[in-house]
Amino acid sequence: MEGVVVSAKKDGSTITVSVVSDTQGVYSFPTNRLEPGHYSLKIRAVSYDLDGAGTADVLERKTTTADLKLRKTKNLVPQLTNAEWMMSVPGTDEQKANLLNCVGCHTLERTVRSTHNADEFTQVIWRMNGYAQVSQPIKPQRRVDPNWAGKPEQYRKLAEYLATINLSSVSAWEYPLKTLPRPTGRATRVIVTEYDLPRPTIEPHDVIVDEHGMVWYSDFAEQYFGRLDPQTGKVTEWPVPELKPGYPNGMLDLEEDKDGQFWLGMMFQGALARFDPKTEKFQIYPLQSELNDIDAQLDFVALQYAVDGKVWTDNGGHREILRLDLKTGKYETFEPIKQLPAYSIYGIAPDSHNNLYFAEFATNHIGRIDAQTGEVKFYETPTLHSRPRRVKMDSQDRLWIGEYQGNRIAMLDTKTGKFTEWHVPTPWSAPYDVAWDKNGELWTGSMTTDRIVRLDPVTGQTVEYLMPTETNIRRVFVDSSTTPVTFWTGSNHGAAIVKVEPLD
Repeated sequence: MEGVVVSAKKDGSTITVSVVSDTQGVYSFPTNRLEPGHYSLKIRAVSYDLDGAGTADVLERKTTTADLKLRKTKNLVPQLTNAEWMMSVPGTDEQKANLLNCVGCHTLERTVRSTHNADEFTQVIWRMNGYAQVSQPIKPQRRVDPNWAGKPEQYRKLAEYLATINLSSVSAWEYPLKTLPRPTGRATRVIVTEYDLPRPTIEPHDVIVDEHGMVWYSDFAEQYFGRLDPQTGKVTEWPVPELKPGYPNGMLDLEEDKDGQFWLGMMFQGALARFDPKTEKFQIYPLQSELNDIDAQLDFVALQYAVDGKVWTDNGGHREILRLDLKTGKYETFEPIKQLPAYSIYGIAPDSHNNLYFAEFATNHIGRIDAQTGEVKFYETPTLHSRPRRVKMDSQDRLWIGEYQGNRIAMLDTKTGKFTEWHVPTPWSAPYDVAWDKNGELWTGSMTTDRIVRLDPVTGQTVEYLMPTETNIRRVFVDSSTTPVTFWTGSNHGAAIVKVEPLD
């Protein structure tokens, strides 16, 4: 069988290495990836289970062979990805698009397995909207604002739809369960390494690599900033000050500045943090009191402050943009999207003059704030309801965009105002972010398919690498110092950091 992901983990280790079988069903681990010892083996191939216990003893300077036999699974349901559930359930694209709001905290298996009727679902959806987005099933965190979620009845339309795709009135789903094909060809030429983090509650939202090859991550669920040494698997953590006890914990955006210091969006703690790796100390920039209310939420950081001494951020709780003056420590407020009928700010990025570009996540707008005049301008993506999410600016002042609902990657040339879009072939991939490598290829990840997408922007051809386990992918990072390049991301619900090494 081609396209079977085979994973090996040594007893007592925190590191799992995975490879993929070729057209002959052959899989192999490079000599330098597995130390001598006893290994547990697992597989991922939708519709199949490993027949028998998978183990192997690796000996010094000897080749170990382990032939694995698979059998048809008796329980397909736990193997389905979020995208496969979205392909399987009945409904219009508009109805299914609502499910993209669920996968940030849990899998869709929870939704379709539930037995709630429409009346019960209005209460469930209302309750879940009262949780902060830093939540997951093993650690829910409630928002402080009691009115944030509105009223249960406003979710009636969605509740009625969800009650048609779950088990509220039937004992088994009456629609066929659809699956995606296994990897083939180039998609099998890859090595994936997963590094376990110390606690299951850690959510490595943003993962980046510094010039020394050390891997840094923001913890989306806890007040910690972490570093992984990929050579040893050692994890070091630094506690981030808790400024507002009783508010949700966790950080989102992680950016490295020109001086090699790291900036974090402290979200519900109402501040930005800067970490100096030389002194291992944080400098905190809290909101001034008149802005630091129960809905304050600083998610993202835009660093081009060498131009004017100003750092941009967003206030997600109020759908505003803020700008920090590093000399005074004060924030000023911009309200760029109040004129839009539906609005929500997500990712932000500065151009070379520190003008700010931001994603309007509710519909299909990219906004721009002039750093000198405060003037606001909007650009509409060619794809309607694209819901742009994370954005990045390159050295040519081109803005790269993950179009979450549009199932596309986009580029806005800020000099001409023209968009270019590339379609991601697998339905409901929901690209969250985009990165580029030294060869000009584009990379993104999916919160729904457990696949990493590699796209050639010239030909439009894609390669999709299947991850060994359920991998809720957010921020993506490409290290172009290696040959071939190396892709990094966090398994946001799996408490692991993931390295993907294509073999070509």
